[in-house]
Amino acid sequence: MEFAFTDDQQTITQAARDMLVETCTPAALRKMLEKHEALNAARWTNITEMGLPGMLAPEEAGGLGLGLPDFIGIAEAAGYVGLPEPLVELAGVIVPLLGGLEDHHGWLAHAAAGRIVTIGHPANPLVADADIAEALLLGHGHEIHLVERNAVTFLRHESVDPFRRLFSVEWTPSAATHAGNGWGLTAERGALMAAAQMIGLGQRCIDLAVAYAKDRQQFGKPIGSYQAVKHLLATAQVKLEFARPVVHAAAAELPLGTLAARARVAHAKIAAGEAADLAARTAVQVFGAMGMTWEVDVHFFLKRALALKFAWGTPEMHRATILDRLTALPGGPAASFATDLLGSAHGSPIQGPF
Repeated sequence: MEFAFTDDQQTITQAARDMLVETCTPAALRKMLEKHEALNAARWTNITEMGLPGMLAPEEAGGLGLGLPDFIGIAEAAGYVGLPEPLVELAGVIVPLLGGLEDHHGWLAHAAAGRIVTIGHPANPLVADADIAEALLLGHGHEIHLVERNAVTFLRHESVDPFRRLFSVEWTPSAATHAGNGWGLTAERGALMAAAQMIGLGQRCIDLAVAYAKDRQQFGKPIGSYQAVKHLLATAQVKLEFARPVVHAAAAELPLGTLAARARVAHAKIAAGEAADLAARTAVQVFGAMGMTWEVDVHFFLKRALALKFAWGTPEMHRATILDRLTALPGGPAASFATDLLGSAHGSPIQGPF
């Protein structure tokens, strides 16, 4: 089996990454903080013009009709730059959910074109980006309701990440807002998107620390020349390299909708969270005392990693999913991939919007 991205996948990922790195710099993030901006209009225009919000939407809705493996590298790139705009959840979670709903009131095409829709899923106690959304997907029992912003009142709650705006919302369900039943694999998609971003965040922390270690002089030579600093950074990089393919495998397997596929996502979320956490803490240690201050850029990525580690399910919740897979399905080399287990107990695809 060849497990590698195609040339087309690598090309579109690199194009998106180049744009994000150029437009979403730490200096640009600081300006947004100073101006209390929730969204950079010019950058969002670039994102929508590239067609990124609609990558996973069907072509008849104005999308590109691509799959999760096509988008996973872009989610990593968004994490690498600490992107404040909700591209990843819009394209990777909300657009696929809208595509599976019975009645999305035309919002699938709107979201694919870059109009912001946010989500209030039971996995998350608060709703992100409600202040800039034009519509919200909210749950009422097993029902999913599509509610426009003017029908919702919300209250801001503080987050460890200043760019992660979280709200509690009040709204009234009705027959007019009812859009479908059942979340399907939405929680798993959200966890996968968070994991991909944490891979990017962890890599950015290591890159910043390596650049600083090459430049910072102590006792007449760069601190990066000292073995202790090298070992710290190498350990963090190795942990990240082991987590990255798990995230990529989860993107390929999740559409199966099986317990094995969902366990792979759980594994990806845990592995990426631990890797990003170690990378961020290592970077702070390399920067020394000033690494604890907002003046150092690594703080942007540390805070986002801390926030995403507990978004879309805590590590404990994901460990429970892995335990279910270990006790219900065969193990060993012959059961390494979710496709190997099709037909096993709990191995048949579940139904619902993917």
